[in-house]
Amino acid sequence: MRPVLVGDPAPLFVQHCTTQWGRYSFDMAAGRYSILLFVPSLHNPAARRAYDHVRRGMDTLDTAQSHVFIVSADEKDHAAHTPDADMPGLLFLWDADLLVHNLYGVAAKSCCWVVVDPMMRIALVAENGPQAARRVLEWTRAQPPHQDGPIPALLLPNVLEPEFCNALIHYYQTQETHLSAVLTQGRDGSPLNVTDLSFKRRRDCTLRDAYLVQQLQARIIRRVVPEITKSFQCTVTQMDRMIISCYDGADRGCFGPHRDNTVAGAAHRLFAISINLNDAFEGGDLIFPEFSARGFRPPAGGAVIFSCALLHAVRPVTAGRRYACLPFAFNAESLARARQAHAQAADTK
Repeated sequence: MRPVLVGDPAPLFVQHCTTQWGRYSFDMAAGRYSILLFVPSLHNPAARRAYDHVRRGMDTLDTAQSHVFIVSADEKDHAAHTPDADMPGLLFLWDADLLVHNLYGVAAKSCCWVVVDPMMRIALVAENGPQAARRVLEWTRAQPPHQDGPIPALLLPNVLEPEFCNALIHYYQTQETHLSAVLTQGRDGSPLNVTDLSFKRRRDCTLRDAYLVQQLQARIIRRVVPEITKSFQCTVTQMDRMIISCYDGADRGCFGPHRDNTVAGAAHRLFAISINLNDAFEGGDLIFPEFSARGFRPPAGGAVIFSCALLHAVRPVTAGRRYACLPFAFNAESLARARQAHAQAADTK
């Protein structure tokens, strides 16, 4: 068991937690400083003192910039937990199987602190002690806002002509649409579509017109694929999810922070291609919380292209409607890797 060091990528995990879903995927913590307090048990006197200090200090933390995880190795803590112990910016991870402890190289009987930065890298490691809680919270509060890092994404104008954008919008407006679900996975690992309006408010229309599909693909192959090859040294040869989407200001259309390749049904995807079809709306910027608070909004017909592994979100549309075309690009190699990983996961069940 090797302890993490400052500068290391933070190990990612999914563990039982005090969220409404009962579990937490730690890769969703990007974009804020994450304070992890590892405790053998909340009944341990030293651990309890550290936890009490955290609770008293929570009102001094900006929860838009940082949050706290209490990582307990004692299964009795889970049973004893009551909802009134919860507060904004504070979550409990129930780590009785020591999954998180082992990933971070923390012994089950130890009490220590780890701080992960917004890019999911280890920023601070500290043993617990009389002043540790105060020092960790002060260090975190002193960090500058995370907002101006460079983004590893392409911003391309003129991917689609105005006439073709209008044709796609007209198609959306004359076809049946549906609420866009969140692609996640069930406990058995199988793909699962879930509607969660607190996280995603968007309507989609599947593009079934063969001529429009062919014309859209031709423009992406001609104008986007060469730029992906040049910038990322990766050649994509296939596309999926040919849809037209609408984020409506009437219901503050938005999409919370997510990645596009984390579940089995999407693991083959390499790049997301987000093409705006209009610009008569307010809000709706695309953001990448791991890197910056800066929003991206290409002009009508322009696109943002980025790795499906990047955490991203769409800010609420506050007026008008944002129409967009949102395909994914991949290749034979990524498809084969995803199938192999899926087969290996099935063999371990």
